[in-house]
Amino acid sequence: MDTLNQLIGGFAVALQPMNLFWALVGCALGTAVGVLPGIGPALTIALLLPVTAQVAPESAFIMFAGILYGALYGGSTTSILLNTPGESGSVMTAIEGNRMARTGRGAAALATAAIGSFIAGTIGTLALTFLAPAIAELAFIFGPEDYFALMILSFTSVAVVMGTSRVRGFAALFLGLALGTIGIDTQTGQPRMVFGSLELLDGVSFTVVLVSLFAIGETLYVASRYAKAPAMLNPLSGGAWMTREDWKRSWKPWLRGSLIGFPIGSLPAGGTEIPTFLSYTIERRLSPHPEQFGSGAIEGVAGPEAANNAAAAGILVPLLTLGLPSTATAAVLLAAFQNYGLQPGPLLFATNPNLLWGLIASLYIGNLILLVLNLPLVGIWVRLLLIPRPYIYAGIVVFAMVGVWGVSTSWMDLALMCGLGLVGYVARVYDFPIAPALIGMILGPQAEIQLRRALAVSQGDWTVLVSTPIAAGLLAIAAGVLLLPLVLRRLRSAAEASETAIGVEAK
Repeated sequence: MDTLNQLIGGFAVALQPMNLFWALVGCALGTAVGVLPGIGPALTIALLLPVTAQVAPESAFIMFAGILYGALYGGSTTSILLNTPGESGSVMTAIEGNRMARTGRGAAALATAAIGSFIAGTIGTLALTFLAPAIAELAFIFGPEDYFALMILSFTSVAVVMGTSRVRGFAALFLGLALGTIGIDTQTGQPRMVFGSLELLDGVSFTVVLVSLFAIGETLYVASRYAKAPAMLNPLSGGAWMTREDWKRSWKPWLRGSLIGFPIGSLPAGGTEIPTFLSYTIERRLSPHPEQFGSGAIEGVAGPEAANNAAAAGILVPLLTLGLPSTATAAVLLAAFQNYGLQPGPLLFATNPNLLWGLIASLYIGNLILLVLNLPLVGIWVRLLLIPRPYIYAGIVVFAMVGVWGVSTSWMDLALMCGLGLVGYVARVYDFPIAPALIGMILGPQAEIQLRRALAVSQGDWTVLVSTPIAAGLLAIAAGVLLLPLVLRRLRSAAEASETAIGVEAK
């Protein structure tokens, strides 16, 4: 009952006229950036951080939530019509959705994606509403060694799961950890890694790093590979809306995708990619029409899109309850909280209930707004793809430079933006993931503080790090995440070598 009362109070905040306006702005902007390939919610929120510094926290986070959900809705549009996923979570949607569009059933594909996203987003938000307070209560029993172990688990999970190789993942993570050490040590007051520069005593601004790695790096990458051929809209994207048979084949995938997406999205490094792949695989096996997969099965659109949006609600669980970001967008949202002097976690439920519950309530409202925006206005969103790519990215660069200069009026920040932008470009070219660097920069200093606290309490006894069941269990899971793939690969290689030897002996 207390949760319901808090949620009602959240709706009182979210339904204020100004907050409704920001929700609409966020949903529209999120849909637009989801439609445009290469511009995701993390980049958009990072660019808006300097601009929203003077906006009330409740309004700013309601807009950010709209951008997060709207990008997922918009990503499905380009996946279906152009076979160009706007978001990584929409990759599986493109497989069946674009084939449906090419056979004249694009309207049905867009409808099942939008309705599935609405249902899954609502289910995921309901789960967030009732699970987040319980998880936040559990967090009060965590000691410094438990928090340190939890952050180590987050580091290993993100570095191993994200990217094409664990070497690239850990390289990005260590870059973030190194950036997090720059500045004055809060424990001793000594400057670290400043190289005699007074401008670096306050550390590297997270906004500068975000804008550099995302905006500048992505712009340089697109400019280096720009093709002059304009994007061609799919002329066969129309057709009839969902038939009764389509509804019958879609409602179970919507529910299954929701049940898959939210739990996986709640895990460290769960993200939206894994549940969408898993949902597509399950729907292919359970479908009474498996022969249609690969040629336009509606289940292959309904399931992954539902999993995609349910996972988006899931990534907010560790962020709001424990202050742990599990994706690049969650890391940007954590930076936004810190810009307002707030730290997500169990205390936030007690100290800022209006902000937190207003944010959760806005997710329900945003889902409804997005359903209304996407079903009748899809033609307008697709028209955004006709804007020449150079105009879009030139505007992003100008906006990024103005935003970084406006926050600090520091030439050092502009120089860092250029240097880190080149790093972002190299990372993009060689497929280094960005999320581990962001998470390392945010959680690195916090992990250091928790480690120092644990060692101070134990008077330097390192066994304190495994002195509680929670810490020992989390470190064991982290070791498993790190070592299990290596062990399985070694066993697989040994089995293949044994089979080869047996074959040779048989000959």
